[in-house]
Amino acid sequence: MKLAILSCSPNAYSTRRLKEAALQREHQVKVLNTLKFAIDLEEGAPDLFYSQKHLSSYDAVLPRIGASITYYGTAVVRQFQEMDVFCANTAHGISNSRDKLRSLQILSRHHIGIPRTTFVRDKKDVLPAIERVGGAPVIIKLIEGTQGIGVLLAESVKQAESIIELLQSQRQNVLIQKFVAESKGKDIRAFVVGDRVVAAMRRVAQGQEFRSNVHRGGIAEPVELDERYIETAVRCTQIMGLRVAGVDMLEGKDGPQVMEVNSSPGLEGIETATGLDVAGAVIDYIAAQVDFPEIDVRQRLTVSKGYGVSEIYVPEGSGFVDETIAGTGLSERDINVLTLYRGSRIIPNPRKDRLLEAGDKLLCYGKLEAMREMIPARARRRRRPKVRQLSAEEASDSS
Repeated sequence: MKLAILSCSPNAYSTRRLKEAALQREHQVKVLNTLKFAIDLEEGAPDLFYSQKHLSSYDAVLPRIGASITYYGTAVVRQFQEMDVFCANTAHGISNSRDKLRSLQILSRHHIGIPRTTFVRDKKDVLPAIERVGGAPVIIKLIEGTQGIGVLLAESVKQAESIIELLQSQRQNVLIQKFVAESKGKDIRAFVVGDRVVAAMRRVAQGQEFRSNVHRGGIAEPVELDERYIETAVRCTQIMGLRVAGVDMLEGKDGPQVMEVNSSPGLEGIETATGLDVAGAVIDYIAAQVDFPEIDVRQRLTVSKGYGVSEIYVPEGSGFVDETIAGTGLSERDINVLTLYRGSRIIPNPRKDRLLEAGDKLLCYGKLEAMREMIPARARRRRRPKVRQLSAEEASDSS
């Protein structure tokens, strides 16, 4: 495999480890400065130049895009995508994760546990907003920020008002977020690669510091995650459109509370804490995708006329309840189940002997007419349909 690592910091620990892991596995690898690319566009021929020279071909790209160059960096990644080069993280996924408000909006829609959050601009809305998230103390965050920068704790309503007024006067957009007291200055970082959590650590703030980031002096220790935290981390990564991510979660009384999904997670803290070869896991995953790429469900929409990707809902009282997937007869109707959604769980390629429950949703590929025929005529007239063809963007979110 010929791999390009996009990074403006070739000597940073994460970049060095990723390059080292690739070389150990006998891959060709180069670290390319993201800012030295030129994007050339003409009809039917997207192209890239690097340091004034035509870029040679690559099998895969691993983006390490810093927050300060998000716009240009995602443009470069997008160009690689248009040139059909596998990108470990897509431009869309990086953009989603980089904006804290947008990422929380996406996660909230998919019923992921997050701290109560509000976003306001008018000064008159600040006090009601603080009240809605549970009152002081509150966390105040800049929309864009990394390594704990731009995250402030306001102990009182008056202090919160002053901080928000100051930041807004500097034309900064801020979020007001509930302070999860039971987390006690601790958080979880789960490192997700593909559909697995390959390493996890608990970060503990020191002294009076409430931020647990290692860059803020936090102490990291390895941790074994229970199934809820693993499922949440993997699902968040998939929802955001990422394949490699660091998912930061607080340990709330009701389960994981997702704070952030990082599209360029650092390796030093988690490799040091766990002793695991996280860089190697990333490289192995990319190599596997280059050798045997995942099928993009968006491509299935146009494979054959009359076929598509649709959702089938299993309501209470349906004949599918307590039936196995094999027993539903879907495969006999030329309908294949790609993914089973059960509550907050995502089960890709579910086993044929798995029993279905009321409330399950099945993402299926097959004959659209056959799927439509499964809906009672009355239901089709009232609300068309519970089986529906997904848009390309929705299919991407669900994959």
